[in-house]
Amino acid sequence: MCPAPVVTTPSSVEGVLAQLRARGGRVTTARRQLLEALFDSAGHRTAEDLAAEVQRRAPDVHLSTIYRNLDELERLGVIVHAHLGHGPATYHLAKGAHGHFVCEGCGAMVEAPDDMFRGLSRAARTRFGFDIDPHHFAMLGRCRDCR
Repeated sequence: MCPAPVVTTPSSVEGVLAQLRARGGRVTTARRQLLEALFDSAGHRTAEDLAAEVQRRAPDVHLSTIYRNLDELERLGVIVHAHLGHGPATYHLAKGAHGHFVCEGCGAMVEAPDDMFRGLSRAARTRFGFDIDPHHFAMLGRCRDCR
């Protein structure tokens, strides 16, 4: 598997903002609002979902600002993004990183613990010299109800 970011993910908005300041980053209204939306949500959110929530609080924040901030937060190891099938990328806090199974029939998503991917990761590395990142993609298939 790809190595985890060196940065330890803080457990609060203020902790992330302190981390940003320590690395020379600025604390802006858009950043604070985006972090609050991420910490308040209990799931995977698209950039558009997050932008809509931020714009309810701060209408002048543009979608491009959200994308720039998401990129920076991911670079710092605060969030991860995943491609869960055919839709847009989704984002969630890195402290809850996990793999994903998505049903091609009904769209149901199951969060899978990292240990389910260890064998696949080992096999990919041994056979192909390839390191996979199970947090970044979804394994597509059929759920129990759609089989």
